[in-house]
Amino acid sequence: MKRIKLLFIFLSCVIVSSCIPHKDTIYLQNKENSINDTIPNNLLEIQKPYRVQVNDILNVRVKALDQETVSILNPTGEGSLNASSAERAFFDGFTVDVHGNIRIPTLGYMNVLGFTTEEIEKNIEKKLLEEQFKETANIFVTVKLAGLRYTASGEVGSPGSQVLFTERVNIFEAIANVGEIPVTGNKKNVKIIRQYPQGQKIHSLDLTDVNVMKSPYYYIQPNDIIYVEPLKQKSLGTGETAVSSITTIASIISLLSTSILLYSRL
Repeated sequence: MKRIKLLFIFLSCVIVSSCIPHKDTIYLQNKENSINDTIPNNLLEIQKPYRVQVNDILNVRVKALDQETVSILNPTGEGSLNASSAERAFFDGFTVDVHGNIRIPTLGYMNVLGFTTEEIEKNIEKKLLEEQFKETANIFVTVKLAGLRYTASGEVGSPGSQVLFTERVNIFEAIANVGEIPVTGNKKNVKIIRQYPQGQKIHSLDLTDVNVMKSPYYYIQPNDIIYVEPLKQKSLGTGETAVSSITTIASIISLLSTSILLYSRL
């Protein structure tokens, strides 16, 4: 009987260490002021202009008073009608090669690496006016990223790649599109693997802190990889909550008690 009591005490300690604290499951907590738990509404969201990288796909459109004169610069829309939006963007868009160039009809190669879409628009318009058109043609150029592609892995609902056709996506929206982070996912240390001209870098975000909205990595960028690591409680296999842990350990105690009782009778 004494052994069972000691075993119960030991397993009770395991319950405490294996349960996931409630505060680790809540997003956007105000951690700076524990007395006033009102989330401030004047947080500044930081989003730097995105600069084009290798393998990005750009959607370029040119308009003019006489649209036929610029028809060669615009996609013809050929291909399978059953193609998805992402597939059409791939075939109709201009892919940035390893040298940072795109090849535009009649204009040839243009370097776009490290430029914003607004800067690329101005560069294309300037080149068209210098080489092919006059000011009276009223050339109008638009350049957009052909979808924002990213990959999410680890402790998320549906790991995999996604393409969102929008120019601005924050980390919460990105995760929502691949499934919520389960209780066993570490919301306090979400990794963002981001591509730079010099290589890749890893950044960390604490999604349980409201100040995450101040982070320069709050908004994801094309080709980002989001990784949510599992909590150590998952590897213990004792349950995600106190109830499930107690149920599991109660079963273990019952089994061990039966074993000890049988052993004592021998």
